[in-house]
Amino acid sequence: MASRKDLANAIRALSMDAVEKAKSGHPGAPMGMADMAEVLWNDFMKHNPANPGWADRDRFVLSNGHGSMLIYSLLHLSGYDLSIDDIRNFRQLHSKTPGHPEYGVTPGVETTTGPLGQGIATAVGMAMAERMLAEAFNRDGFTVVDHHTYVFLGDGCMMEGLSHEACSLAGTLGLGKLVALYDDNGISIDGRIDSWFGDDTPARFRAYGWHVVAGVDGHDAEAVRKAIEEARAETGRPSLICCKTKIGMGAPNMADSSKVHGAPLGADEIAATRANIGWNHPPFEIPADVYAGWDARPRGAAAQQVWDDMFAAYAAAHPALAAEFTRRMAGDLPEGWKELCEKALAQIVAAAENLATRKACNKSLEAIGPALPEMVGGSADLTGSVGTKWSGSRLLDSANWGGNYISYGVREFAMGAIMNGLTLHGGFLPYAGTFLIFSDYAKNAFRLSALMGIRTVWVLTHDSIGVGEDGPTHQPVEQLAGLRLIPGAHVWRPCDTVETQVAWQSAVEYKNGPTALSFTRQGVPFMQRDDAAVRNIARGGYVLRDCEGTPEVILIATGSEVGVAAGACDRLTAEGRRVRLVSMPCSNIFDRQDAAYRESVLPAAVEARVAVEAAASDFWWKYVGLKGRVVGMTTFGESAPGKVLFEHFGFTADNVAAVAKEVL
Repeated sequence: MASRKDLANAIRALSMDAVEKAKSGHPGAPMGMADMAEVLWNDFMKHNPANPGWADRDRFVLSNGHGSMLIYSLLHLSGYDLSIDDIRNFRQLHSKTPGHPEYGVTPGVETTTGPLGQGIATAVGMAMAERMLAEAFNRDGFTVVDHHTYVFLGDGCMMEGLSHEACSLAGTLGLGKLVALYDDNGISIDGRIDSWFGDDTPARFRAYGWHVVAGVDGHDAEAVRKAIEEARAETGRPSLICCKTKIGMGAPNMADSSKVHGAPLGADEIAATRANIGWNHPPFEIPADVYAGWDARPRGAAAQQVWDDMFAAYAAAHPALAAEFTRRMAGDLPEGWKELCEKALAQIVAAAENLATRKACNKSLEAIGPALPEMVGGSADLTGSVGTKWSGSRLLDSANWGGNYISYGVREFAMGAIMNGLTLHGGFLPYAGTFLIFSDYAKNAFRLSALMGIRTVWVLTHDSIGVGEDGPTHQPVEQLAGLRLIPGAHVWRPCDTVETQVAWQSAVEYKNGPTALSFTRQGVPFMQRDDAAVRNIARGGYVLRDCEGTPEVILIATGSEVGVAAGACDRLTAEGRRVRLVSMPCSNIFDRQDAAYRESVLPAAVEARVAVEAAASDFWWKYVGLKGRVVGMTTFGESAPGKVLFEHFGFTADNVAAVAKEVL
């Protein structure tokens, strides 16, 4: 029977061998964390390698994702669908073992990590999801939701401001089933961290309200086991276990130095390491007794069978709850969703209200919110301004886990990463709001949503120089273009109440990436349109107004500038010009339409085009071509009333009409 050291050394061997074969990677972290991981996975983790998506599994997040060979070793050894050939193929094109863990690529990887700090922040979202689902679905005798979220994180994660944001909130909420194991090895790429990271980390986390187990020898399996037991016994606070380790543990000449952080050990050091740890096996060869010691499939299957039997009894006793739990964990929309949306849209069309689109957003939430109990909202301390709270919102806090609205505080980045965690856990559709300008703080979390292909919804208001007097620090210019360029993201900038409702429906139905909903602070006019135009909004761009015959010029606009372009359209039409007005609320969706539809909206033969948006102009040249013009922003804004700024920067019907005539 393999010893604990043998089991941990299997991780070290696979890690150094895979990095050596790839000629790149990070062997030090997995070698240093091997003992911690062996104890957690073999003594505590509740999971079923045969079913990585089992709803009540424990979640494991490797926040210091550069040490990816740790999780790949764990998944392979414990019996997931990750072969030794996959390990050999580490960091190669289209392999199941990419350089950093990627959700959807490797069975058992719960979230994409690598950008430091995001793993722990995402895990906070997962732990919140577990607690909220338990409140919603557990009943006497039926604890259908009862699992832990475990995180490994390193010094780099601790330095990132994001970890401060997320861990502060986790402590305030008292997430007792969140357990973080800190790989405190004191080394980063630049060497020993004493000169630039002198925090008293245990004191910091105690100040957050965490339970802290300090001074644990990360290479002493029994000490680690006792620390995890202590953490699991603390149910009212999240726990941080501070494990003192040596990076590259086992490498006799390179351990405990930055040399082992991000480069292969080399053949000589690997041979010396094998001798030092007593691993007398060729590369990528694992003895049968070590495989047997790691194999989690029998106990995983048994654990899931117990849960399956309980859930069957739960379904008999509480059929409606069981059906709702199953629907939400599958991510399915409720029965009657399409009909509800059609009715809501018809009512909004009939109302024909002139509203700021941030206020139209709130009306859309009122329409769809009652049908979506999985929808959990929030804002980064801007609820009253961004309109994310509707009449069915109930504040979530440590005393009310039945709430569906999170006050994230001024923590935009953590808000984004936590939303990712809520989605990845399953059972929730998170949305949250801030000003568009502050999306910069959270952009990497939004990017990871897109990279993972998961649904989160961002409500980004005050979306142009129309913000007015707050000035250029609060007036977004380049943000829309940057978000639109993220592969897989949908960025909607609706012009009125109708487009806002369609945008919300699209955001809820789009499950393969995040959606950013960009809304105005200022009021905008309702746009009259025919039924065909209403139907075509969902295609991202459509003909809002048209002329008889072939148009001479096409005006393209989004958001509040659609009203400006409509005024220009009126002026040009009165002068006898044939003008088409195209509203382009979501270019990402429009660009994916078939060529025939795109040609029907923007016929190639019409080269006279003007795009109008109070944001960076460069994005729009792909639509207007070399003979067109863009009325946009090429500078930052100014501090003045919004109407004054629109006139100053040329976002007026008269100026747009004049530019169109110049193009003609």
